[in-house]
Amino acid sequence: MSPTRPTVLVAMSSAAWAEMGAARTLERLGDLARIATPTPIEDLADVPDLADVDVLLTGWGCPPVDAAVLDRAPRLRAIIHTAGSVKHHITQDCWDRGIAVTSAVEQNAVPVAEFTLAAILFAQKRVIEASRDYANRRDKRSGSPAYPFVGNYRRTVGIVGASRIGRRVIELLRPFDMDVLLADPFVDATEAQSIGAALVDLDELVAAADTVSIHAPSLPETERMIDRRRLSLMRDGAVLINTARGALVDEEALTDELVSGRLHAVLDVTVDEVLAADSPLWGLPNVLLTPHVAGSLGGELERLVDHALDELERWITDGTFSTPVDPTRLGSSA
Repeated sequence: MSPTRPTVLVAMSSAAWAEMGAARTLERLGDLARIATPTPIEDLADVPDLADVDVLLTGWGCPPVDAAVLDRAPRLRAIIHTAGSVKHHITQDCWDRGIAVTSAVEQNAVPVAEFTLAAILFAQKRVIEASRDYANRRDKRSGSPAYPFVGNYRRTVGIVGASRIGRRVIELLRPFDMDVLLADPFVDATEAQSIGAALVDLDELVAAADTVSIHAPSLPETERMIDRRRLSLMRDGAVLINTARGALVDEEALTDELVSGRLHAVLDVTVDEVLAADSPLWGLPNVLLTPHVAGSLGGELERLVDHALDELERWITDGTFSTPVDPTRLGSSA
């Protein structure tokens, strides 16, 4: 059981704290706990005394919570992360010492899934190309002759990875007249069917889908999983959507396919955070590039903060979390 009024230290970048709505967050946080400092800590080595800290409220930019930190924080019992992955700051030392960890990974999946649904619907409707063509022509040319095979009716969507985001995308696709395929080595056919998809292997998925959407974690074994061979299996006119990580795709091979005009793409992530200025992808009519905006931004960050503070309140009440991080699953997650 946690203390009645624990001491909480905020550990994240100043920019993340500001984006999270510092004033609003502090108000509720102050109702629940004693706040160690009203400003976020970006380097825990700068804090001379961690002896009274019971809970860390972490976010983007939090430094690693390693043995040196934990040795100085003997009362630390919980870490509440206001974002998704905890791999960047939760060390093995935290698990070894029994620190309870929770994150807002489920909440951060919501906007990514919504973005993906919009991308699927717009891409198969050829909205990107039609908009650019309309802007260039500025006439009343009908879309039907120019885009005879557009639309989403009875299309096949392939979801790569039954992650939280991948599962939510499948759920969002249920009202539409589409077939959904799923490729994931950790899911069996029965589970896939239960969430609304047919389980296939990755080669079959890329060959059969009109849209391939990537939702797998970035791991050594998934690097360039969508390689030149698999890209060549995709149907002419098919769409590749990547809101996961750029490293999952062979970017050079994808560029070749897109320059040829055979495939279409919606890319929210690339291998480099920003493509090279001379990349041909910038100007292609069959490519939509976005600057990693699928995840939580603006008002969506309030969802993450609200969840984190709900978790703190729950922990204060009964010492548990609703979304605890399972360390045994970190090896196969983002």
